[in-house]
Amino acid sequence: MPGAAPSAIVPAMSRTWVWLQLVIGWLPVWALYTTLIVTAHPGANALTAAFVAFRAIGAAALLGLLVFRLTKRFRWPSPVHPGFVALHVGSAGLYALTWVALTSLIESMLRLRFVVLVPPPGLIPYLVLGVWLYVMVAGVAYATQATERAARAETEAARSQLAVLRSQLNPHFLFNALHTVVQLIPREPRRAAQAAEQIAGLLRTSLEEERDLVPLADELRFVERYLGIERIRFGERLRVRVELTAEAREALIPAFALQTLVENAVRHGAAPRVEPTEVAIVARATDGMLTIEVADNGAGATPEQLLAPTGSGLRRLRERLAVLYGDRARLEAATGPASGLHASLAIPLTRGD
Repeated sequence: MPGAAPSAIVPAMSRTWVWLQLVIGWLPVWALYTTLIVTAHPGANALTAAFVAFRAIGAAALLGLLVFRLTKRFRWPSPVHPGFVALHVGSAGLYALTWVALTSLIESMLRLRFVVLVPPPGLIPYLVLGVWLYVMVAGVAYATQATERAARAETEAARSQLAVLRSQLNPHFLFNALHTVVQLIPREPRRAAQAAEQIAGLLRTSLEEERDLVPLADELRFVERYLGIERIRFGERLRVRVELTAEAREALIPAFALQTLVENAVRHGAAPRVEPTEVAIVARATDGMLTIEVADNGAGATPEQLLAPTGSGLRRLRERLAVLYGDRARLEAATGPASGLHASLAIPLTRGD
């Protein structure tokens, strides 16, 4: 759009795309100016009028970059004060005069004689058009800046919310892991000490992990260490089967997301029963989505148990998914007494660099 410049576009856009937007933004203005020339000069050659309009609007676009820098230097105040209005009133007049001078200079150089480019309606309408172009450029520039500020504020709010959710998730996981140690202390103190050392390693990893998104392969390694602790408690009663496609291993997922699903399967599947429980972890990438399924053949749970304060891992994971992906992510859990727990997580497929 008029007045936009590369520095005003979000970093994700390439410089080529930025300049393409600049060109597209000024095309309607060029077409309108060409029409005005043809209308003011009956019988004028449309191609010649288009070239004249191109030079004039090209000069306006170049001056528009200066207007954009001006808006960057003098931000939109709240509330608007007279000095700010006076600045832009004066700048609009200067822009219009400079535009007339620059277009006249360009035409003089091309025709090899001094030319003052003023359409038949006279200088005043030409200057009014220049002021209108200035207002258009400045308006688009300030609107772009406001959008950027809103986007930055939204990003910071999302990061803060994620930080809060992560701070809630880690203690929740560590509490359950420590509960395993507490249960082992009176019966098998040596194995309890072994589990405590493993928990210390997991704690170090969880504290050092600052990424919101991690490769699924990294998350799986963390989960395997967690399962190592649980196997100290359950022994052969806990069996795990993992099926991950190569593409799924490289995909990014929210940190501790898989651990949350597996922890729920162990807690509601293996913990309440003495028979062996199998936990299956399956992940695949299809149609631009990463799907992770964690299912067990254990005791299962009631919906009330999953929503209980002590089982809020799934709720917190849903909150993180909403922050990271909006409505593009889906987390479903199906369970029932003696029917096991089946959790399915679907998120947009993204890969790390």
